[in-house]
Parts: sequence; structure tokens; C-alpha cells
Amino acid sequence: MRNTSPDPADTAPIGPPPPFDPELAAALAVITQILPTGGSGADPGETPPEDVPGMAPVTDADLERGGAFRVAERSVPGPAGAPEVSLLICRPARATTPTPALYHIHGGGMMVGDNRTGMPDMLDLAEELGLAVVSVEYRLAPGTPHPGPVEDCYAGLRWTAEHAEELGVDRERLVVAGGSAGGGLAAAVTLMARDRGGPALFGQLLMCPMLDDRNDTPSAHQMTGIGVWDRASNEAGWTALLGAARGTDDVSPYAAPARATDLSGLPPAFIDVGSAETFRDEDVDYASRLWRAGGRAELHVWPGAFHGFSGMAPHAAVSRDARAARLVWLRRLLAT
Repeated sequence: MRNTSPDPADTAPIGPPPPFDPELAAALAVITQILPTGGSGADPGETPPEDVPGMAPVTDADLERGGAFRVAERSVPGPAGAPEVSLLICRPARATTPTPALYHIHGGGMMVGDNRTGMPDMLDLAEELGLAVVSVEYRLAPGTPHPGPVEDCYAGLRWTAEHAEELGVDRERLVVAGGSAGGGLAAAVTLMARDRGGPALFGQLLMCPMLDDRNDTPSAHQMTGIGVWDRASNEAGWTALLGAARGTDDVSPYAAPARATDLSGLPPAFIDVGSAETFRDEDVDYASRLWRAGGRAELHVWPGAFHGFSGMAPHAAVSRDARAARLVWLRRLLAT
């Protein structure tokens, strides 16, 4: 005898894609002329297109923000037997005591980007709340498949925690943060920190995170051929990272955190995603499973939003709301 109600989602037909927010639709029409659907906009290892908002190169002057931050780069030990890892360190110039820190992992579909990618958004949060930012550069797929990228990120996190006093960082208030592929890596590093006995993390800020290599959710099917990062793009990114293992049973949760069967004992999470993007359903499911495991999670599904909308269309009302929600969550978290 069945003891639970059937899940309608198991049998419901998949409808058409949700409509885009009107402001975002106008922005997307311009963006897809430069960044075609079905690809990352660059071959593996190449620099993303500069004329897409949020993808322009970030200079030292951009990072310093008129003297608000002191900027340094450090090469620190990587995983055993692997090259050193580069950390970009931005600390509030006026800080006289240890500050909380965002440990940032950049996006780029596992294949592109560097430790300056996505930093303007991180520094917006840091400047408002008086935080430091430590951004890690990890080796990219397919040149370095799993576990290289996530092990680089974990090595940088361990070094940051171990050298917190030297950096002027409060080791008890480290929040791991990332968007897209960086959000997936941030979730994976959080799992690793729990399973390997540290470093202790205060929170995880996961922005449209890339979590599931199986690429078979209703939203993945709905968004085929539509938007910035569709099902074909997603397959390319995961295949670059995992090769023939993609979609099989032989995938670690440290590669694809949606594979984790135990989400207990993790720090508070913020997860946001667009309603009109590939990652919608895997991100909603991850938040639901965090709650089911007894964890704390805040979930936002932004109506009509495409992947990466808040960085690529920053002036849209829904983008402003999304950035504000991240700030409010982080301020509330750090007040506890």
C-alpha cells in the first residue's frame, strides 16, 4: 500500500518555457547576438567576450575602488602534487580588526574565467558590509578534469583559514560564495569541508549554482536552445569536467553536489536562480533537500530571469531585487 501522495511532477507534461521578464528579454536579445545560445561564448581556456555586461576585464583600479580596498595576489600551496593556487585578496583599507570574508569561486561553465571574474558583485557586497574577499583561481576543464578544480578551491580555502590572522580575516566568519559553475564548486567545497573536518564555514552563498551533471530536469529540457546557458551548453561544461563519466553512477558529489545523499550538518545557504533557466529545478531541489536534512536555506526563484541575469542585465528591476536580497541575507547571517 502506498503511504505517500504521488508527486504530480513525476507525471506532469513539460510545458513551454516560462516567459522572460520584459526588461530581461530586451537585454537577452542583445546579449545573444554576442553570446550565442548553445555555447559559453568562448572556447575552453579563452577569455569570455568583453562586450557582454559583467564579462569585461577587471583591473586593479576596479578592485581598489578608489582606495576602499587593498589588493594583493598570493600563490599558495595547491593540492598534493599539483601546482600552486593563486588567490586574489581584497581587504577593506580602513579595517583595524579582523573582518568576515567571502571566499569567492568564479563561474565560467568549468571552462573559462579567472579569479577576477565576478569580483565586482562580490566587492559590492564587501564594501557595503565591511568584508574582505579572497578569490581563488582554479585550473579549468577540460585541461584539468575533476577533481582538479574543486581540489584547487579547497586548498585555497584551507590556506585562507590557516592564515586568517595574517590576512586580517575572522576565521570564524568565512562565507563561501560563487555563481554558476562557481556556485557548484562552492557547494562542493562546503561538502568537502564538512567531510574532511574543516575549515568551519559560516555560510554558503550560491548564485544560480551548477549542481547536477545529469542535465535531465524539466527546466533543462524547457530551456533547450533558449537563453545564455542552455542544455547543450550544460552538457559541454559537464563533459569537459567529467568526460565519459558524465551522467553515469560514477560521479562524486564533490563534482556534482546534487549527487550528495547527505546534506546534513552544512552551514546556512542562500540559493537563487531564475525561473527561465536551465538550473532552476536542480537548485530548487537542492534547497528542498537542505531543509529536509534539517538545514537552513533561503531560496529565491526570480520570475522571468535567465541565467546570470543580475550581472548581464544589472539595471533591470529584478536584477536590482536579486542583488538586494543577497545583501540582506548576508547582513542577517553576519549579525548572528
